[in-house]
Amino acid sequence: MTTIVGFSGSLRQGSYNTALLRAALAAMPPGSRLDVSSIAPFPLYNGDDEATHGVPAAVAALKDAIAAADGLLIVTPEYNNSIPGVAKNAIDWLSRPVADIPRVFAGKRVALIGASPGGFGTILSQNAWLPVLRTLGAELWTGGRLMVSRAGKVFDAQGAIVDQTVSDSLRVFIQGFVAYAGRTQGQAGDEQK
Repeated sequence: MTTIVGFSGSLRQGSYNTALLRAALAAMPPGSRLDVSSIAPFPLYNGDDEATHGVPAAVAALKDAIAAADGLLIVTPEYNNSIPGVAKNAIDWLSRPVADIPRVFAGKRVALIGASPGGFGTILSQNAWLPVLRTLGAELWTGGRLMVSRAGKVFDAQGAIVDQTVSDSLRVFIQGFVAYAGRTQGQAGDEQK
């Protein structure tokens, strides 16, 4: 069983990215599982709070889930041409303490997808994630890209995808990432070449 942990980088109730994460859950192939997590309980990172109180329980639980999973799916909005603050805040917490980075992120297979009401999808946000993931030692899956543009026309009022092309693209993307995440390290490295 290939296990993926996923979170949306948006806290908005009607978030297109949270809807895209739910659609990814429905697109998971047989023999795989997507555990949907929330970053909503994470406080703003403050080193003084960490030193005084340690890592919050919600952060520790997600760190353990990521460490145990075969892959991590980050569903990222794009705010001001970059990473949303709440999503970066989540990664800042998930990388604490520094000694835990190898356990949680080193070699972890990561995929990025995102939705935006604009015409360029989330290309700049996804690109802005690259140095962050590189710094953490994660392995970004580059076998596919999914950037949903004009999201207001792709999702209905309940958050379901109504665009068949996007639905098909998501299914293909998720199948590819699950196959990659489920391979052994040597096999995955060969596929990336």
